[in-house]
Amino acid sequence: MGKLSFPSQLFLFFCISCCAMTVPRSSHAGDNDLPFLQLLLANQTCSMTYDADDPKYNLVYKGLYYYRQDLSPSAYRLRQLSDSRFNSLSMTDKRKVADKLLTSLFFGYPAPVLDRKLKSGHFLCSVRRELSAEENNMVQVEAEIRDESRYYRDDDNWRPYEVFDILARFYAMKYLDKHYLNNWMAYILTQTIMFSPAYELDSSHYPDVSSVYNWLVMDMDDDVGMRYSTYLHMTGSDNWRRFRSPEDNGREMMEIFTFDFNDADVPRAATTLKNWFLDEDHDTLVIGLNSNTVPQYLFGTTVTTGFDFYRELVKSQGFISGSVRRLVDFFFTDYDEANKERVADIIISSHPETWQDILLQIVFSEEYLLHSSRAKSAEELFYSLAKKLDYKHYKDTFYYFNEALDDMHQSSMKYKLGKLERTPLDTLSFAHYHKYIRETVLMRHVCGYHEEHTYEDWDTYGWRPPLLGNDRFSYNMYDPAATLRSFITYLFEFMVHRPPTSQEMAMFLNNMLRDNGEYEGSYNFSVVEGGCYNKRENAARDVLDYISRLSELYMFQEVR
Repeated sequence: MGKLSFPSQLFLFFCISCCAMTVPRSSHAGDNDLPFLQLLLANQTCSMTYDADDPKYNLVYKGLYYYRQDLSPSAYRLRQLSDSRFNSLSMTDKRKVADKLLTSLFFGYPAPVLDRKLKSGHFLCSVRRELSAEENNMVQVEAEIRDESRYYRDDDNWRPYEVFDILARFYAMKYLDKHYLNNWMAYILTQTIMFSPAYELDSSHYPDVSSVYNWLVMDMDDDVGMRYSTYLHMTGSDNWRRFRSPEDNGREMMEIFTFDFNDADVPRAATTLKNWFLDEDHDTLVIGLNSNTVPQYLFGTTVTTGFDFYRELVKSQGFISGSVRRLVDFFFTDYDEANKERVADIIISSHPETWQDILLQIVFSEEYLLHSSRAKSAEELFYSLAKKLDYKHYKDTFYYFNEALDDMHQSSMKYKLGKLERTPLDTLSFAHYHKYIRETVLMRHVCGYHEEHTYEDWDTYGWRPPLLGNDRFSYNMYDPAATLRSFITYLFEFMVHRPPTSQEMAMFLNNMLRDNGEYEGSYNFSVVEGGCYNKRENAARDVLDYISRLSELYMFQEVR
């Protein structure tokens, strides 16, 4: 799609001009809590328009288009959740839905920002707009993650620093924008059977991570269609290092991307690829001149060479159907086969030609946001918490995060066939998952914004003082009990989208208040030292420690 930029001061103007506004004023009776302009925006589909006149979209070779435009959300067939329906939800359900959307995108907002967006009347439209803008300065982001004083770099040249860079980049990008979206889409694709770099294999190598991932991002930046982008991947060394013989590679490409499990097709595919092989010297793909000359019938046509085979595969309808189904399986892990097939068929009917056409159609849909439930992946939970809590990293954060993903059996881009389980929940895997989130994120806090020479210090990372500020809850210096109730409720609603139960509230108050109603000494909210809320940190740690044990923290919840 054409690159769009929406300066913040013109944001409202573009919302008005790009959203169809046909609802009469009288139709909003009962919604007096929202300004009229917000209601107009909230009750309309947030349509996106792109420049269709760029001649590059006409470039085609033997029916394979190089560039493709993203669909407008109005062209999606899978019903999208509208701002109107979102606004009709209770605040508890709004928080659940907002969390599912943002966390699925590896993002989150601090509490005051999220509250403003939820009350705006056009939360969903605003997120879509952010995803079409370009706010992150990627030159600065790339320079930051390569700063050896702030981020771990691999001096021994054997650890997967390519993975560290990818993990660090999501942290370093401050805004949810087009750059963030493209990196997120590339990350999702490289976790699947379709594009896993598979560096667990002897024939694959850590640089394959950068090669596969970076090319996906660059293709998306340049509006390269999903068919041609996959064609380039299939014909490259990265793919052949995973499936190394003509028979294996031909079979896997058909099974992975078109769900063709017909053994009779394998010899035909292997014949077209007879002059392709992976040389053991540096695991290099070699394409010989002794190409096949006998046409083979595949994909409803005849193919002769390996290039024909890959080109016609991605041109086939089976490629779209298979790719959509793979991603539906990845996001709707709780659905049975019939429902996965139903959702996939609806998406396929919208004729997607870019990865965005599939992925955003899924994550903004009513089907996903209202009706599905699944465990959050470690990346989803970590990055959303980091953004929400204004989390300060230290030099080895992403080195240890990568190690923790291994312990959780959620390794990033490692497995030959991708993540067979999106989020393993066996006892050992989840124990490592909970331990990492609790000890590294929720139980860590840092006072102040340490600017220089602090990224190697063990005690200078974690969530920061704004989490505890008076703007986040109702502070009453004369009423400790009321203050604590407001503070505890704020943390519960922010973290798990519900207020504490009466039993939970009583437990915390019994621990934090004396019999006379005053604070226990270690929880005195009135004490502020050196710009830090020392005593409030103790209360927050207790609450967050408890929340770390709640299933709601780790689960996307269905809205009934």
